[in-house]
Amino acid sequence: MSARTRNLTHAHPSEVSLQDALVAVADPVRRAIVKELAGNPDWTRACGTFDLAVTKATRSHHFTVLRSAGLIEQRDEGPRRLNRLRRAEFDQYFPGLLDLVLAEPAAAVAVAVESEGVGEGEGVDEGGLGQRSAQKPSVDGTM
Repeated sequence: MSARTRNLTHAHPSEVSLQDALVAVADPVRRAIVKELAGNPDWTRACGTFDLAVTKATRSHHFTVLRSAGLIEQRDEGPRRLNRLRRAEFDQYFPGLLDLVLAEPAAAVAVAVESEGVGEGEGVDEGGLGQRSAQKPSVDGTM
């Protein structure tokens, strides 16, 4: 087992709160990942094969959130990190939640992902860590 593999922490859905499960599927990028994994056989999709309009660091963060919520399992095979949707295990503890996610029209997820995506130089902090830099208006509506 490589050091890289030893650093993978997989939560079992039985250890995940409803709040954490809902947070994991609330993000459109993560819903897109879940939908793609649901449409493919286990262990056939590597992290780098998903067409996501986010930085590599942000992509890694999304996979970590899904793994921490018990939604996916990952394993390393050579230089690739392969993924499996833990549908049966997740459905046992959160019945119907994945059905709702998977029933969402693909167009709705695509539009949401595009609005979340990072364009060249926009929405990325100067350190390039993929965190949004947009200011939020204060209570009085000023920036």
